[in-house]
Amino acid sequence: MALLGDDELSTALALLPGWGIEDGMLVKEYVFPEGFLPAVAFVTRVADAAEAADHHPDIDIRWNRVRIAVVTHDQGGITEKDTSLAAECDRLAVA
Repeated sequence: MALLGDDELSTALALLPGWGIEDGMLVKEYVFPEGFLPAVAFVTRVADAAEAADHHPDIDIRWNRVRIAVVTHDQGGITEKDTSLAAECDRLAVA
């Protein structure tokens, strides 16, 4: 899978509100005002989707905040695989 170029990344970010690039990874923090359990439930949904896609993000949980970071390690950067998982995370955040 090819790395996304600057123009492709800009287009992808325009379609992924709240996502940004940090340290070469696609990153977003989700906040769950209801507290810890909804945050953990979201992480479980993401874990199921990631396992199905065989593409595993870095996940950090801090009480009601979940930070997701995705990158295609074997390609050395961000690919369409990452933007697809990012979009799926957004969908799962409202499930």
